[in-house]
Order: sequence, then structure tokens, then C-alpha cells
Amino acid sequence: MLAGSKVALRARTESDIPILHSGFHEDVETHAIADGRAWRPMAPSAEANPFKVQEPSPEAALFTIVALDDDRVLGDTVLWSIDLHNRNAHIGIGVLPEARGHGFGLDATDVLCRYAFRTLGLQRLQIETNTDNVAMIAVAGRAGFTLEGTLRRAAWANGRFVDEAVLGLLASEWSAAQPDLA
Repeated sequence: MLAGSKVALRARTESDIPILHSGFHEDVETHAIADGRAWRPMAPSAEANPFKVQEPSPEAALFTIVALDDDRVLGDTVLWSIDLHNRNAHIGIGVLPEARGHGFGLDATDVLCRYAFRTLGLQRLQIETNTDNVAMIAVAGRAGFTLEGTLRRAAWANGRFVDEAVLGLLASEWSAAQPDLA
């Protein structure tokens, strides 16, 4: 388990699946913003459920975000497309609607960056999000990510093409901002 000041990132358990499925998949509009795949009805027990417990993989590290104080499920986060040769990966993060606005997303992002840079030895992290996802862009900025560009009309969400923001963070930038490493 990886701990921050408010949250911990831990391995997914079977009991997390219905919570994450209900909070993310069953909300069709939120799903369209957060997931590049078309929404289809799916039972929590479906083999294709993205929240199912999976075996560890060198290409992805999936975590459930839980509150440090009471272990309640707050969301999920993933490092995906981990490339150990070029030492980079992408970040995906989702905070359940009822947990938003309390700093959990920023703390989870900080913990995930620490894991990526210190534990895995990556040199670059990247976030792609719809440009109208103001909350994610704000969290990324507070975590030290730099807006690197916009991919025009790159995603289909809620019946229209939308622009995607690309944000990046280098290990050297992250390390310089850490009080215990500076």
C-alpha cells in the first residue's frame, strides 16, 4: 500500500468492484468523459469490466484509492502504457462523485507520481484529459504537470468531438518540488 496525507493506493479487491462500477460506469456522461471506449451496459461481474481484479502487469499498475482514516473507497487510479525502456507512462485517475472537492485527487496524484518516479524509476508521466475537465487539469497543474498541448477534436464524448489537453511531468521537475529531495 502507498500512503499520502489523505489517501492510500492499494491493490484492487473484489469488494471494490461494485463501488467503482456504480460510481464510474453506470454514470454514462461521466464514463464518456473518463473512458475512451464507447459505453455499453455491463454487469459488475462481467469479464470485460475495467474495474475487475487483474493480475499484475508490466504495462499497467492499477490501484483503488481509499481514505486513510476509514479505508472507504474513494476512486481508482492507474499507470498505463508503462514503457520501461523509454521510462514513461500515462496516468488515469477517477474520484467518485461523493468524494470530489476534498483534495483526494491531488493527494492520489502525488502518491502515484512518487511511485512512478521513485519506485519504478520513470522519467516522464503524461495525462490526457478532455479540455473541459477543469478539475483534472487543475489537479494536474497543482501536482506540477505542465500543459504541453491540445489535441484538437481528438475524443468523442457525449455526442460530440472534444479537444484533449496533454499534460506532462518530468522526474527532474517532480524531484525539484519535493521538500525532502531538494
